[in-house]
Amino acid sequence: MKKFCTILSVFLLPLLLMAQNESKWGIKFGGYVKNDIIYDSRQTVSLRQGHFLLYPKEELLDENGKDINAKPSLTILAIQTRLKGTVTAPDALGAKISGYIEGEFFGNIDANINTFRLRHAFIKLAWPHTELMLGQWWHAMFITECYPLTESFNTGAPFQPFSRNPQVRLTQSIGNLNIIATAMEQVDFVDNGPEGGSSVYLRNAALPELNLTLQYGNEKSSPQTNYLFGIGGDYKRLLPRLVTIKNYKTDHMVNNMAVEAFLKIKIPKMTFAAEGIYGQDFYSLTMLGGYAVKSIPDTSNDLRDYTPINVLSLWADIHSNGEKWQFGLFGGYTKNMGSNDIIERFPPTERQIYYSRGSNIKYIYRVSPRLMYMQGRLKFSAEFEYTAAAYGTPDDKGLVKDSNLVANYRLLLGAYLFF
Repeated sequence: MKKFCTILSVFLLPLLLMAQNESKWGIKFGGYVKNDIIYDSRQTVSLRQGHFLLYPKEELLDENGKDINAKPSLTILAIQTRLKGTVTAPDALGAKISGYIEGEFFGNIDANINTFRLRHAFIKLAWPHTELMLGQWWHAMFITECYPLTESFNTGAPFQPFSRNPQVRLTQSIGNLNIIATAMEQVDFVDNGPEGGSSVYLRNAALPELNLTLQYGNEKSSPQTNYLFGIGGDYKRLLPRLVTIKNYKTDHMVNNMAVEAFLKIKIPKMTFAAEGIYGQDFYSLTMLGGYAVKSIPDTSNDLRDYTPINVLSLWADIHSNGEKWQFGLFGGYTKNMGSNDIIERFPPTERQIYYSRGSNIKYIYRVSPRLMYMQGRLKFSAEFEYTAAAYGTPDDKGLVKDSNLVANYRLLLGAYLFF
């Protein structure tokens, strides 16, 4: 009998282990239904029927000298409604295995608004002090532990980096220090170029965007009163064209670098966060900047050299930590710092050639207070955004002169139902 039980256990043990592992598989769904009511005092540069606000449009005068863009607008949208799934899986390779999927009905371009699109999708392998993430997630310069908690879906853009990227991210923890190395490509948030917005410029450079970030904080050991600060560096190389308009192969690239520093302090009743960013070609981050054609050294073959546009951006956000009522205040400032090189003007119009966002904007600033009320799974919010942009004319290095300030007032009312 003892021998029979031993033999039986040999056959049953693998089945029992398999059943145990299968029980570790699963997915937990969540998300929210959201509706926004948005009023703007003038026409804006924005995405998805004005939902994602960047800044007000410049003055556009008619034959009588009246500003065509000085016209308010109103919209009601539910396109932020979101669905997410958290995946659990058996351990493998000595690591805890998990996954995450998230989408919403925002669409990835204005033409397919209301359609379901992928936001995030990744696999995560977590060892005691090392974590490997593979998939689509926030850009490495969007610090998920330190970003503005605005009610507006722009989350502080164009002052705060806003982009989701396919990537490989490795995090090494040494006590309270995290060293994060990331290699990224592009899909929805792309750079501009001769063919318009496209990921082809980064793909054809045959080198992913590279980022190294250092974070130091004590949130895990002290969740109620804690701090976080860090620095990061980013490098991106683009190949704007494979062939010239004269049908000559070209490999002239543009190199871009960026640095950032950030800080968050949390006490039981309040949280304060701030960030400073300086760098080149932030177009794919939904910020000001890009690059320009510096010169055409070989006009017979139309071979072009490029120069990136420098941008400075600063923001700060403070909010209360109440369970039912919360208030917050966001402030941001970003400035076009021009190019390090002279940007040539080309005949017949003697105009500069930019692949940039806001090349005629000197600076933008925003102040936006907000108020939230939470009851169970319901949340109601109100936010007032004042955004002003100074439009002018870029000089030979892309610095904007003779600027004129225009402003937009936005009132946003939001309602959430979480599930």
